[in-house]
Amino acid sequence: MTTHALSDTSVMLGRSVRHVTRSLDTIITVTIMPIAFLLLFRYVFGGAIETGTDNYVNYLMPGILLIAIASGISYTAYRLFADLQRGIFERFHSMPIARSSVLWGHVLTSLVANGISVVVILLTGLIIGFRSSAGILAWLAVGGILGLFTLALTWVAVIPGLTATTVDGASAFSYPLVFLPFVSSAFVPTETMPGPVRAFAENQPVTSIVDSVRALLEQQPVGSEIWTALAWCAAILVVAYALAMRAYRRKIG
Repeated sequence: MTTHALSDTSVMLGRSVRHVTRSLDTIITVTIMPIAFLLLFRYVFGGAIETGTDNYVNYLMPGILLIAIASGISYTAYRLFADLQRGIFERFHSMPIARSSVLWGHVLTSLVANGISVVVILLTGLIIGFRSSAGILAWLAVGGILGLFTLALTWVAVIPGLTATTVDGASAFSYPLVFLPFVSSAFVPTETMPGPVRAFAENQPVTSIVDSVRALLEQQPVGSEIWTALAWCAAILVVAYALAMRAYRRKIG
């Protein structure tokens, strides 16, 4: 980005963040469901699930964080759709600002809002027993992976935000994304799953991301899983960005 585009993006980011802070129910709504899942699995199902670990909350936490991110990015699609319906995009494009800044403002707001949700869920986890011996570098690596995952899914959210014809259509795409952690290693080891389900679980992006984050938080060897996780995130990001920008050019054209 040029200096002009960075300046415009910062203005768009400030606008979107102000909208979020004026409706904190957005963040609250996004965090309630993951926290409910955290409490449900911790206090209802946890005693019946064998994971080979003494602290099931530690095992749960990476998957819960991904669920929070997957549900949170739906608001990016909703806000984009709302701006288009109100004609706000046309107003911005009539001004001497970088056109890409309008999209990047929404994307960066998603990173901020989802970051807040992740912190809230981690604090809730600490209250009910989550503990980590990870050092500062491991936590930075976890933050980097979650940030990259959020960025990739946010650009996925931009596509329905620009192309949907109804509010429900703009946000409904996130439902399969929220479901993916349930068919992964997020809640139970994949070894306990029947053959076809296990094959899918072990070869979808959530499992490699969950396993990498879990290993980092427990100071365990990460192995090749982290490279698989990063490759998945990067691939999703590149494809989603290309499709989103194509949809954006068509919309403003």
